[in-house]
Amino acid sequence: MILLVPEGTTPQYLRDLPDAVEIVYLPKGTPLPERALQAEFAVAPYGGAKHFFAVLPELRSLKVVQTLTAGVDWILPKIPAHIILCDAAGVHDIPVSEWIVGAILGAVKRFPEFRDAQREGRWAYGWVGDLEGSTILFLGYGSIAKATEKRLEPFGVHFLKVARTAREDIHALTELPQLLPQADVVVNLLPYTPQTDKLLGAEHFAAMKPGALFVNAGRGKTVDQDALVDSIRARRVRFVSDVTDPEPLPEGHPLWSLPEVFFTPHMAGSTHKLFERGFKLVREQVGRYVRGEPLINVVGLEQGY
Repeated sequence: MILLVPEGTTPQYLRDLPDAVEIVYLPKGTPLPERALQAEFAVAPYGGAKHFFAVLPELRSLKVVQTLTAGVDWILPKIPAHIILCDAAGVHDIPVSEWIVGAILGAVKRFPEFRDAQREGRWAYGWVGDLEGSTILFLGYGSIAKATEKRLEPFGVHFLKVARTAREDIHALTELPQLLPQADVVVNLLPYTPQTDKLLGAEHFAAMKPGALFVNAGRGKTVDQDALVDSIRARRVRFVSDVTDPEPLPEGHPLWSLPEVFFTPHMAGSTHKLFERGFKLVREQVGRYVRGEPLINVVGLEQGY
């Protein structure tokens, strides 16, 4: 079985693969090597996937594509129906959950404002909040939400969990309007799908507590950006995010300069251990494929949000 991996993949990440596996590298710009055309299993490049999409029609033997990203909205429309697509759910749980905890604490303690004051040479004494006793609502309750909950528990907070469908201790998405007024912090972890396109709108922001913190670590397109901007301007919500719509934000967009806003450039999962964790999943998946066992993280089955 031929495994196609991005050119430049560190050899140590490809250790302990089954003997039946032959590794072929996907070049970044040159024509595909002959053996690549016979690949059955491919690892999609993390960033810079334009060339992969260009050569995808040539990979006529391809049966499985494994991403190194948890979100697959960027690749799903380009994958033929006969190819199994697997996401990297679980790979980003640690770094993204750490980012969320840092984002919440930074906002509660108003670190961005104090940083701005430092740059201006101002001793800007001010009062800040406590996280203890707060209610945190997870919108989308998958593995990242679970990892975040585990890290926030020592702070003495309460949790509300919302997912597409109700299950034990988890509320259905239809209950969101009644739950939002209870939350001090709303953490959006929704994936982008046709069903979640601009799901969060003006009525949701209006239902939040005045001054509630909205944290977006899911996808920018799940939020009506105009409604969000209006709510920030009206001092209804504070906003911390790793994602926007569009990405990157165009010059002059209100989010660049609005108060009570802090965002990072979609980097929450981009840590130095990403490929170590990602290729651990790849090795497991390839082993499952060779042994004829069911693959995990297959897109199109239960998504967990």
